[in-house]
Amino acid sequence: MAEPGGASPIRKRDVFSDRYARRREMLSPSYRRVAAFIDANRLAVLTSSAADLAREIGTSDATVIRAVQALGFGGLHDLRNEIAASYGKRDTPVENLQRTLADTSESVEAALDSVLDTFVTGLDFLRTTAFRQHVMAALDTLHAARRVVVFGVGPTAHIAAYFAARLRRKGKRQAVLDRTGAELADQLLALEPGDALFMLAYGKPYVEAELAVAEARRRRMPVILLTDAGDTEFARRMNVVLTVPRGCDERIALHGVTVLCLEMLLLGLATSDSRTAVFTLGELERLRKAARSRKLSAYQKNHMDET
Repeated sequence: MAEPGGASPIRKRDVFSDRYARRREMLSPSYRRVAAFIDANRLAVLTSSAADLAREIGTSDATVIRAVQALGFGGLHDLRNEIAASYGKRDTPVENLQRTLADTSESVEAALDSVLDTFVTGLDFLRTTAFRQHVMAALDTLHAARRVVVFGVGPTAHIAAYFAARLRRKGKRQAVLDRTGAELADQLLALEPGDALFMLAYGKPYVEAELAVAEARRRRMPVILLTDAGDTEFARRMNVVLTVPRGCDERIALHGVTVLCLEMLLLGLATSDSRTAVFTLGELERLRKAARSRKLSAYQKNHMDET
């Protein structure tokens, strides 16, 4: 469980992160610069040669190779294998559910209490001064954005769609990034100047999350990350991080506190621009009435035709 103030639970680390953390202070400045670049651009490392990386970092390909070896890898190929493997080193939902059921002894009453305890702890966390400061920073970024682009793939895509729909009803332009692979690339093409990226991404960063952030950075877009792992190198690359607990580590994830955080942001945005929010809801009600009226007229016409 994350601690109040933004700290997140201790999580399993990948090989590169472990070696980088242990050897960082022993590296020469040039090697440390290479290691920092690799840590911040892991997706690029998977597809780049030593010469490509050297050009990006502003050093020689020999320095890149020696820095990789100083971190304990045989070479760039060895490093790529470890980085690629780290994307798959997550506990499966089945394993997490099995551990959760074991904790509750498969008792329905204990399971219900476990959910309530998680939400109570989450509510206390959302009330902390430190978390409130992060929320205010996120609201500043969202309010200034011409459009909010919400990222969420897999099961999180449903939460992203909900947040985007509610943003639309508050009068905020929005879009959703919810595809994987080549389809995500098509969605990324539609990013516009003035967009802000709001990411729902938990645990270790995966390829789609890395790609979305890389493209946002290339376009100089601000990025807000809502996650349960706020102490990672991935999180430290964001403009604003909202670390929201989802239950105990290595147990089934509960999204209720995440939704509460999103509701805080939505109401905060509506309060900061109440005129737009009220006007948009008025327009929605007007359109609803028009839709109901046309539906009734069509029903009446069909009924008269039948008689």
